[in-house]
Amino acid sequence: MEITDLTPAERRVWRAFPLGEGVDFRDSEDDDPEDGASWGPDRTIRGDVLRALLLAGPVRDGEVAGLRLIGARVTGRLRLTFGVAEHPVILRSCHFEQRPSLHGAQTRALVISDSVLPGLDAGALRVDGALRLTGSRTAGPVRLAGARISGALFVDSVRLGTPGAESEEAVLQLNHATIGTDIWATKLIAHGQIRLNEATVTGQVNLDNSELHAPGDTALHAENLSVGTDLRAMRLRAHGRVNLSGARVPRHLNLAYARLSHPDGQALRASSCVIGELWFREAALIEGDVNLRRSQIDLLHIRPEVWPDRVRIDGLSYRSLAPHLPAEERLPLLEREKEGYLPASYEQLTTAYRAAGDEAAARTVQLAKLRRHRRTLPRYARAWGHLQDVTVGYGFRPLRAAGWLGALLLTGTLAFAVHHPRPLKPGEAPDFNPVFYTLDLLLPIIGFGQEGAFAPQGGYQWLSYLLIVTGWILATTTAAGVSRSLSRQ
Repeated sequence: MEITDLTPAERRVWRAFPLGEGVDFRDSEDDDPEDGASWGPDRTIRGDVLRALLLAGPVRDGEVAGLRLIGARVTGRLRLTFGVAEHPVILRSCHFEQRPSLHGAQTRALVISDSVLPGLDAGALRVDGALRLTGSRTAGPVRLAGARISGALFVDSVRLGTPGAESEEAVLQLNHATIGTDIWATKLIAHGQIRLNEATVTGQVNLDNSELHAPGDTALHAENLSVGTDLRAMRLRAHGRVNLSGARVPRHLNLAYARLSHPDGQALRASSCVIGELWFREAALIEGDVNLRRSQIDLLHIRPEVWPDRVRIDGLSYRSLAPHLPAEERLPLLEREKEGYLPASYEQLTTAYRAAGDEAAARTVQLAKLRRHRRTLPRYARAWGHLQDVTVGYGFRPLRAAGWLGALLLTGTLAFAVHHPRPLKPGEAPDFNPVFYTLDLLLPIIGFGQEGAFAPQGGYQWLSYLLIVTGWILATTTAAGVSRSLSRQ
C-alpha cells in the first residue's frame, strides 16, 4: 500500500508507528466506543492499513516501533491470519465494524481493551507477552482455542454475548489454550458459555465477582482444566451448570459467597477432580444437583445449609471438614446421595472426625451408618438390628446395657424381696438374697448359687423366665457390639 492511498487519519497512524507513539482520536475521555459507528473519517482507520503496518510497516533505527491507537473506528477486517507482527499491538477504546481475524498469528503483545467489536477470531494465536481485553464488549464469540500466551490473559470487566440471545457456540473459547501466568477475569459478564476444556494455566484463574448467564445450559465448561495455583470464584453468579470435571487445582478452589443455579440439572459438576481446598464459605444454597464423585480434596469448607437436596458423592475423599460441626448436622447430607446407601461415604465422614480428634462424633456417624444399613436388610435381620440398637446402640452406646441391667435388677430385687421363692431343698438351701438371686437369673455366666436353690411359682416364675431371656439378649448384643468395636480398632 502506497502512502498516497492513506487518509489524513491514517497518515497520522503511519507516521507514529515507527516511533512507537500513540495516536488518540478521542474528543474526550468519555467517548463511548458503542457510538463508534457514527464516527467520521477523521477517526476512521481501515483494517487493511493496520495489517500493512503490522506486517511490513516502516521502522527507524534506534526506535521501537509499535501500533498504539486510541478511539478509532476500524472499518473492514483486520486480517493477520498466520501473520507475524514483530511489534506490540495496542488498541484502546476502538470500534471494530468487523471481527478481527488473528488465527495462527504471532505477536509480542496484544491489547484490545475498552473496545467494542463483533467478536474475535484468534484460535492458535501466539503472544510472547500478555493478551489484554480488559473492559471490551463483544456481541459474538471470542475464539482463543489453542492459543499460546506466555504472559497473562486479562478479560476482566469484559462483557461477552448479548442478553437473551441464544448462541450456538461458546462466547469465550479457551479450550486447549496455554497461559504462561494467570487468567484475570474479575467482573466478567458472559451471556453464553465460557469454555476452558483441557486448558493449562501456570498461575491462577480469577473469576471473582463475575456473572455467567447460560440458563438451562453449561455456563462454565472447564473439563480437565489444569491450574498451577488457585481457581478463585468469590461472589460468582452462575446461571447454568459449572462443569469442572477432571480439573486439577492444587491449592484453592474458592467459591465463597458464590451463587450457583441450575435447577433442572447439575449446578456443579466437579467429579474426578484433585483439589487442595474447596471453599464454599458463606455461599448461598446451591440450586441444582452437586456431583463430586471420585474427587480428592484435602479440605472441604462448606456448611450443611449450602448443600442441595440431591448430591452425588460416591468415591469422594477428603481429609478434613470445616467448619467443625456436630455429626448430627453433617449426617443428613449422606441421606441425599442419589445412589442410595453408600457405606464408604459414612466411613469417609468418620475418618474426617477422627482426624479432627472428635471420637464421639465418629461413633455417632458409625451408629448412623448401621441404622442406614438396617433399612436394606430383610425383616428378620432388621428386627435383630433394632434389638441391638435399643439395647446397646450397636456397641456404640455400652452404657445402655448397664441401664437395662440396672432396671431389671431393681425390678427383680423388689419383686422377689416381697415374695421369696420356695427353696427346692429346705434343709440345704442357703439364705435367700433377692439381689444375688436376680443377678443369677440375669447373668448367664456368673453364678451365686441362688438360682438352683430356689423355685419361684406362678407369675414370679414367668418373671424369672423374662429375666433369664433378657439377660441372654443383653449379653449377646453386648458381645456383638464389643466385637464390632474391636474389629474397627
